Amino acid sequence: MSKPKAKQQFVDPTAGPVFSPRFIVSLVMMVAGIAWMAYYYIVVRVDPTATTPGDPGSPAFMADLGNWNYVIGFGLLFLGLALSAHPSTPLGRGRGVVVGMLGCFLIGLLWICTYYVFSNDTSSIPVFNDLGNYNLVVGIGFMAVGFTFATRWE
Repeated sequence: MSKPKAKQQFVDPTAGPVFSPRFIVSLVMMVAGIAWMAYYYIVVRVDPTATTPGDPGSPAFMADLGNWNYVIGFGLLFLGLALSAHPSTPLGRGRGVVVGMLGCFLIGLLWICTYYVFSNDTSSIPVFNDLGNYNLVVGIGFMAVGFTFATRWE
């Protein structure tokens, strides 16, 4: 007699839920951080390399923040990644911890290496051209988030 096939469940009793509220919040924070920086860079920011710089885009408060927009964007991204390291999320248990940890370490390493390779002229690389030496802080930030995943590794 054969066993009946088990239905695919979104809640595995041994692994936990696939989409927990914490995981959804962390995904929203990561997407919001990336969207904040992209909107600032594409719409609001005045291009410093333009021959006739124009007025900044709207909203005006975002233009007034200047490079603090990157702090907000990367802060949301890093906080979302750190929240996803909790055991109630798929990235916080099992293989997800290793994927999150190595992914953050590699992104941080690539960010820093890219900055060092192109540090003489970063004007053609989006976001890198605005951050300058703060690119090192971003790379180290990714690595710090990788260490939050490393604390969950068993």
